[in-house]
Amino acid sequence: MSSPDRQQLTRPDGTPIRVLTVDDEPAITELLRMALRYEGWEVTTADSGLGAVQAAREVRPDVIVLDIMLPDFDGLEVMRRIRADQPDVPVIFLTAKDAVDDRISGLTAGGDDYVTKPFSLEELVARLRGLLRRSGATTARPGSELVVGDLRMDEDSHEVTRAGEPIHLTATEFELLRFLMRNPRRVLSKAQILDRVWNYDFGGQANVVELYISYLRKKIDSGREPMIHTLRGAGYVLKPAA
Repeated sequence: MSSPDRQQLTRPDGTPIRVLTVDDEPAITELLRMALRYEGWEVTTADSGLGAVQAAREVRPDVIVLDIMLPDFDGLEVMRRIRADQPDVPVIFLTAKDAVDDRISGLTAGGDDYVTKPFSLEELVARLRGLLRRSGATTARPGSELVVGDLRMDEDSHEVTRAGEPIHLTATEFELLRFLMRNPRRVLSKAQILDRVWNYDFGGQANVVELYISYLRKKIDSGREPMIHTLRGAGYVLKPAA
């Protein structure tokens, strides 16, 4: 989970960072997708070398998280093919191997960094942020302010306003709204919200999400065009009022 005292990184034009993650293990792919989306980044995934090369051509990622061992050809070959088209894109390797020669081969082939499985999500995100800053692909959001429509949140001061009117939130309400605002227009499931706001594994606790969503609605949407929407069977989405 992103620390509240860190600035959210964006591309220089203000659009979200684009990350391509490549791994043939679905559990790792989903874990990375959720963690990096929480940073406010756009995540594209691939589970093969060929899929990675095609995805890179389509989305033009700002950084790549690349598993060394893939079912068709290895991560080193993937990087060579992608770098032929995007020579400066930073690459961080994931590998189950921790032998010194494997690390060296990845870095001498042009990789920027590596993380050995099993890895810490916090460490991986920190290394990605460092790579992005060093590559010049990113800028920090001044003041750590999140803005969705007329809703504003200052992550440092914890001040929240809608249409200029202050909104007072409890600590849990603030964390829930922060997660929604970091993922505007994206449907978030109850399981994702429990994991990111309460650190619960999903299992019978959906009612606490419904309860706090109702609290937020009373404070954010009451008397105004609604911003928090329920998609039955899918989850919740925050988007600017129509």
